[in-house]
Amino acid sequence: MTTTNSDLVLQVQNVSKRFGGLLANANVSFDVPRGQILGVIGPNGAGKTTLFNVINGVYPPTEGKVIFRGVDVSGRQPYDVVKLGLARTHQIVRPLQELTVLENVMAGACYGHENRRLGEAENIADEVLKFVNLAARRNQLAKSLNVAQKKRLEMARALAARPHLLLLDEVLAGLNPTEIAEMVQVVLKIREQGVTILIIEHVMHALMNVSDRVIVLDYGKLIAEGTPDEIANNPEVIEAYLGDPKLAERLMSGD
Repeated sequence: MTTTNSDLVLQVQNVSKRFGGLLANANVSFDVPRGQILGVIGPNGAGKTTLFNVINGVYPPTEGKVIFRGVDVSGRQPYDVVKLGLARTHQIVRPLQELTVLENVMAGACYGHENRRLGEAENIADEVLKFVNLAARRNQLAKSLNVAQKKRLEMARALAARPHLLLLDEVLAGLNPTEIAEMVQVVLKIREQGVTILIIEHVMHALMNVSDRVIVLDYGKLIAEGTPDEIANNPEVIEAYLGDPKLAERLMSGD
């Protein structure tokens, strides 16, 4: 089936990002069709989070373009990009520590795609907190949550922005196997609501099982793109990241 531009939520076109003499992303191009989950993998330092930062406006690209829902957002500020319907979580969670869980999520609704007023934002926040199973914590200070709960809060705040595209940066890091399984189900339910997802993850078996397609970065370059099975059996990916075929098989199975 042919994918048209109108079906694409995101187009990353020949994006490079330099920091002085360091080339963090090198001529990266890929498309993300509406409703897909695209996994992003690669060794530490491969440029994955830098790529997210370019997509959502933290950094302008040195070269290339980021097209979101047909609009060139290259170099726009994050607070502008989120208004267009692109939200993200962070690898290191960033709750507003002295606000309650509810207030944190309300902030997402107030400053997100729909620009909700406080009364509406509270209703949205309560709805999202139920969705991520944090409703019982709504009146606690964000700083009182454990790691798994803060990960859910980070996701809830992004969801309250009502995004068309959600960038998830290592939402499974630091979680135990039960928490990972629960979070994977949340990610799948988000996709069921019509939200397109990019997800960076090192928990390989979870990412491979949740993703429709996967791209692989190494030294800032995109070295492979395909289905999870194609990626797991790609010799270049195995050499750069997975290590060896037996290790790749264990990672895919979750052993």
